[in-house]
Amino acid sequence: MLDFGCARIAVLVSGGGTNLQALIDAQNANKIVHGKIVLVVSSKADAFALERAKKAGIDCTVVSRKEANSQETFEADILKVLASYDIDLVVLAGFMCILSAAFIQKYPNRIINVHPSLIPSFCGEGFYGLRVHKAALDYGVKVSGATVHFVNEIPDGGKIIMQKAVEVLPDDTPEVLQKRIMEQAEWVILPQAVEYVSNALVKGEQL
Repeated sequence: MLDFGCARIAVLVSGGGTNLQALIDAQNANKIVHGKIVLVVSSKADAFALERAKKAGIDCTVVSRKEANSQETFEADILKVLASYDIDLVVLAGFMCILSAAFIQKYPNRIINVHPSLIPSFCGEGFYGLRVHKAALDYGVKVSGATVHFVNEIPDGGKIIMQKAVEVLPDDTPEVLQKRIMEQAEWVILPQAVEYVSNALVKGEQL
């Protein structure tokens, strides 16, 4: 349910929540005005992202993939909590679980993800975290970056919303490149994409 010209946003997380923090900061700086983060869902009980949500006064909950006896149960539990908050837009921000086609179909063009490379390079199943940056460095690319895309049934295969390139330097390690891409690309385009999609949802525009 769109609230007073504002899309209700849930952010799904699994770890430290640096991208979540970028979204919170952008919201506080009025860079996200057509959407509001009303819920954070973590797949892990010890994710520091939950502390970030609590500090920001955002409702948060844990739906543990580890404790769920199946993918279907796990996803059903997430869908239940999303429905209880009337969520319009789902943002995957370091969410380390692949969602099924059945789940994605519940929110067509309303689930977005940030990936730490310039899709279609270094993406798809198995490409996450430092693995992405190691692969980029092993290949010898001179430019990498980040992509925000809609989520479909193919891992990292949905329509691209935004991309930002970041220079790769000769002495980069995966850790150093990861940090630069987060700071210069992910934390920039993820809030921009959230505002773009939220605005379109509020206006009823086709995405």
